[in-house]
Amino acid sequence: MALLEVKDIWKSFRIGGETLQVLQGVSFDLEEGEILAIVGQSGSGKSTLLHQVGLLDKPDRGVVVYREDEMPLVGASAAYARNRTFGFVFQFYHLLPEFTALENVLMPALILRSWVSYRRSRKELREAARSILERVGLGGRTTHKPPQLSGGERQRVAIARALMNRPPILLCDEPTGNLDRRTAEGVRDLLWDLNRTERQSMILVTHDAGIAGQAHRTLTLVDGKLDGGTEAA
Repeated sequence: MALLEVKDIWKSFRIGGETLQVLQGVSFDLEEGEILAIVGQSGSGKSTLLHQVGLLDKPDRGVVVYREDEMPLVGASAAYARNRTFGFVFQFYHLLPEFTALENVLMPALILRSWVSYRRSRKELREAARSILERVGLGGRTTHKPPQLSGGERQRVAIARALMNRPPILLCDEPTGNLDRRTAEGVRDLLWDLNRTERQSMILVTHDAGIAGQAHRTLTLVDGKLDGGTEAA
């Protein structure tokens, strides 16, 4: 049984008076503990696909199935399912600059709970956030704000934030695309270590051949359609 099934996803956008068809019947599975890379040229629809998979946007047609249950695609039910199922890592971090690293990591826990529930569990959640920051090598940066951190440190905070609710699936959109080569290798090593030690399942869209080449499986998106795939040797 696949952990996640993406079935016949179509997505278009209206631009002026014309319709741009970005995704055309995309289907694939993700196995538990798998790192799946999706590659393709700029404009091929990789980020759009990730947004449909992660319930950030509603496809024109198609479904996303998690552990054999079809996921809601709109409304509060979709938001709840998204926060329980997926952790997101973006190319440009999307950290809140006025908050510390610890506070940024806590955000998904706050969003998932009511304010009363969060207050009741605040001490335990803060300890969990500190533990995750230590796990990604930032135990000494909990009180630093994003402008005080390097690019690699910001991405590690973003990864820690994505892990806060212990999601079964990480969705990574060009996670090394804004980093120099050495820093990118460190982020890649961290992601692979999470997979190796905790069997963290991941879908990554990337231009980075180094990442794609080390994934368990690679799919190529061409003109809105998936073109075959390769498995790691």
